[in-house]
Amino acid sequence: MRIGLIGTGRIGSFHAAALARHPDAGSLLLADADPGRAARLAERLGATAAPSVDQVFTWGVDAVVVSCATDAHAELVVRAVRGGLPVFCEKPLASDLARTLSVLREVEAAGGVLQLGFMRRFDAGYRTARELVRSGALGRLHTVRTMTADPQPPAAPYLATSGGLFRDCLVHDFDIVRWVTGREVAHVYAAGSDAGPPVFRETGDVDTAAALLVLDDSTLVTCTGTRCNGAGYDVRMELAGELDQVSSGLDDRTPIASTEPHGPPPAAKPWTGFLERFAPAYEAELAAFVRLVRGEGPNPCDGREALAALRVAEACELSRRERRPVDLAELPGL
Repeated sequence: MRIGLIGTGRIGSFHAAALARHPDAGSLLLADADPGRAARLAERLGATAAPSVDQVFTWGVDAVVVSCATDAHAELVVRAVRGGLPVFCEKPLASDLARTLSVLREVEAAGGVLQLGFMRRFDAGYRTARELVRSGALGRLHTVRTMTADPQPPAAPYLATSGGLFRDCLVHDFDIVRWVTGREVAHVYAAGSDAGPPVFRETGDVDTAAALLVLDDSTLVTCTGTRCNGAGYDVRMELAGELDQVSSGLDDRTPIASTEPHGPPPAAKPWTGFLERFAPAYEAELAAFVRLVRGEGPNPCDGREALAALRVAEACELSRRERRPVDLAELPGL
């Protein structure tokens, strides 16, 4: 098997290294808008560097991994499926809902195979939480709480094209809520604050946000996120039912301290970022893609799943902007 990987920045380099270690992934062809960056990574990994992205499609590959800048995702996914190539794409599939729907129509028309990169589905803690909810061990689920907290804001050029906190960051929470609970989001009410670093006001984004989601079985979900969590990288999910409650993401590296006299001590080595925290999950999602390409496993996260999470993010952004509750039925793409 030969896999073409497009985009050799931070996440692309991580994916390339994971594929290079995979016994069934075969050879790698790397491409980047900066050919020199792709060449340097290829040399380190024993892979082949392409002089441009075009060569990924003309030199012959069996599958494509898209891990480049967001604004190029849609075009590359469409190009791959039109060429009959299975494609793994980092989220988001496209920068907005209309473009996402357009790409999904192209995928469907081509009969293409598309896997989206929602890595939390492959994290051991979230998988256990899903099993407990689905088995009934928690009883009737009544409350879910999620948190995604980055230790510092990303660079200003990234923020300007990220799509905002709901679409870029909390979309992971929206996806994992659906995946763990097995329910759909019916209504949202969201708010945000840009009271932090001025770059957020300059780019029309918020540095901190909160959303109340009402699921289709009336379960209440609160999702909070921030780019300004100086204690470290903190991603958690709490699920409370009539019989029991559990937490994912709570361990000896969670960057939170108790104020109780006999509470647990602060983390000696808090998580620093998403690549460190979710490294095993990233590897597992690419292993699942390899199995999918080889015809040995199902698609764990297709384009429809990405659309569902994006619709929640779009509803939250609309709610924040217009300061009102939003019904998911207001948005296209049902």
